[in-house]
Amino acid sequence: MKKQHDANDDFPDRESIVAFIREHPGEANTRELARHFGLKNDSRAALRKILRELVDDGVIAKKGRRIQDARSLPPTLVADIVKQDADGELIAVPAEWAEDIDGPAPVIEIHTPRRPKPGTVAGIGERVLLRLETRERGAKAAPYVGRVIKVLEKTRHRLLGIFRAQPQGGGRMIPIDKKQAGRELAIAAADTGNAEDGDLISVELIRSRGYGLPAGRVRERLGSIATEKAISLIAIHAHEIPLEFPRAAITEAEAAKQASLKGREDWRDLPLVTIDPPDAKDHDDAVHATPDDDPANKGGYIVTVAIADVAFYVRPDSALDREALKRGNSVYFPDRVVPMLPERISNDLCSLKPGEPRGSIAVRLVIGADGRKRSHSFHRILMRSAARLAYAQVQAAIDSRPDETTAPLLAPILAPLYAAYRLVKRARDERDPLELELPERKILLKADGHVDRVVTPERLDAHRLIEEFMILANVAAAETLEKKALPLIYRVHDQPSQEKVHNLHEFLRTLDMPFTKSGALRPAVFNRILAQVKGRDTESLVNEVVLRSQAQAEYASENYGHFGLNLHRYAHFTSPIRRYADLIVHRALIRALGLGDGALPEHETLQTLGEVAAAISLTERRAMKAERETADRLIAHFLADRVGATFQGRISGVTRAGLFVKLNDTGADGLIPVRSLGSEFFHFDEARHALIGTRSGAMHRLGDAVEVRLVEAAPVAGALRFELLSEAVPAPRGKRAFNGRNHADNKRRGKLKSASKAKERSRKGKARKSGKAKPGKPKRGK
Repeated sequence: MKKQHDANDDFPDRESIVAFIREHPGEANTRELARHFGLKNDSRAALRKILRELVDDGVIAKKGRRIQDARSLPPTLVADIVKQDADGELIAVPAEWAEDIDGPAPVIEIHTPRRPKPGTVAGIGERVLLRLETRERGAKAAPYVGRVIKVLEKTRHRLLGIFRAQPQGGGRMIPIDKKQAGRELAIAAADTGNAEDGDLISVELIRSRGYGLPAGRVRERLGSIATEKAISLIAIHAHEIPLEFPRAAITEAEAAKQASLKGREDWRDLPLVTIDPPDAKDHDDAVHATPDDDPANKGGYIVTVAIADVAFYVRPDSALDREALKRGNSVYFPDRVVPMLPERISNDLCSLKPGEPRGSIAVRLVIGADGRKRSHSFHRILMRSAARLAYAQVQAAIDSRPDETTAPLLAPILAPLYAAYRLVKRARDERDPLELELPERKILLKADGHVDRVVTPERLDAHRLIEEFMILANVAAAETLEKKALPLIYRVHDQPSQEKVHNLHEFLRTLDMPFTKSGALRPAVFNRILAQVKGRDTESLVNEVVLRSQAQAEYASENYGHFGLNLHRYAHFTSPIRRYADLIVHRALIRALGLGDGALPEHETLQTLGEVAAAISLTERRAMKAERETADRLIAHFLADRVGATFQGRISGVTRAGLFVKLNDTGADGLIPVRSLGSEFFHFDEARHALIGTRSGAMHRLGDAVEVRLVEAAPVAGALRFELLSEAVPAPRGKRAFNGRNHADNKRRGKLKSASKAKERSRKGKARKSGKAKPGKPKRGK
């Protein structure tokens, strides 16, 4: 860092503060700024005020205590290579960059070493994991330089679709991409690659211009959609999710031996129980609670959370480890699971089966009578589960409806668990994490793989009990590793951006709901909004808009807290069978506490774990997208024979292209194109999340209850098209009239105008100093 300024220097201006922040990316915080500029305690309040103004103006951004240029990039990020410059250098841009909010994406020049490592040679159109390097000042090229760590997605020269044979020979490809629905490809008889009707195929485009349909050639047959698990197969291939394990990984898994008592504490007599969904295939966490007999903790409890010891079987740099990192996480479809680890590990050796000895890493949590965690300790143990239970089964027992399994467990095991949970819940309510009411749908299938029905499972205290105990265990893991100064992968969730908070404020104004924020932004601010609409017609609408205002959770090697949970430090520890991040945390705990084999290697640093965090954040988003698309396809298949039927639903999205509607009974999403809303022009009001007719004032708004008719279903693409049957509501009077621009347009124009004025002021100031200022016009009187 730079030498301190003299204490008698003038208070720094905004430009000096911003310059310091930009010169020290990742290092600047309030304390360092005060030290650099020699500010005493009485001046720090003014410094904090300027920093708040800079954040509000979008000049800088805060992540936890760290302050950075609002447009600066993290040291490790995922980017897309988009072109080659005049010098032949590859140019990339961040893979996730909102140009409508943040402006043009920053340019990254790819630096290719003379002898690149295998797997780091990339080309145009490919997605890569980059490590950014500092460019010397004065360089005239791209502002960032990146070195490829790993190629994540190779250039795609193929399209995926379903082959439909034609009687005269050849066939058509029906695209699986929802955006391409209705745009078929013609495949000549010589180009079918022996594909049969109903096959999922990979096609190379060979002609896209001229008369008739574009033409393609089959490159690969991927399987038949007539099979039981065809729908998820589409998403697996579309997102290139690894399906088969390499031979080396299978060999390692089959050779693994059951964990013994060697190097472990014997906890086989502790009656831990697993509580999971009834159809769960892996059972990797178990819990136990008992009153604390320590007189100093009267009314407190000791809660034990035991997690399968995956690190014992999956050693660093092994074939199993490399494949687990590649997958990043398990992917859950209604008809199958694509696991992160082979079944020998996930469903056998690391599944905490009743009566079977299993290795695990356990955390012993001492809970005070106020529900707060007083202390904790980690142990590598050999345990034996006392029972495998389901959520509804446990809840029924607590509600005085025990069955043969839970009746003998009620008093000694289940009652203490719920008593401890009631304490923990009290502390949780005081912490006041974000409380969004967003019920999740679950698709139940028949034996043939088709949809039976769609249900919304009830949220029980049994679910909340497990969630709260797992959160406590995750916090304990992060605290332990921070105390030992070991690198780890955090689960982080940033607070909403100023832009999103402002948009939420504008939206709530349209509902006559006050939104005044004073002090630091906390989840409680949003909880107050949600409490106001509880039980009202606008409840689902406001919950949806508040959700959209939030940042996306991710993995990172640097900690900036978890906003949604309102926690300063948080790491995933409780499911290493299905998440690679948890496996890293287990290894770090083994290393920090000297618990034996399988520890985090010494070469794993903050930088290397940052690379891992970026990669697994990407695989997590890939899994979420694949799961969502599969659900859409299954529902579209389910509704394909009900074209013409009417349904009740709610508007779940509003865009310039039209309205998205979510049906009440199935949760299916479909589009009402804006052209079908009527003969008048509808403009998009971003603040209200609505389409409003320019002539009639008729308004279609996010969250409105509507009746629709199903017009078209494209099962392969998972696309539905609806016709609106409900009447629009008139736009409320007294609201802001449409001015031809949306909020984002106005803000962007305002920024450009402000920047132009600032540039002009700077030019005039320089002209005055040089004596070359032109005489201005005489000022008019007031």
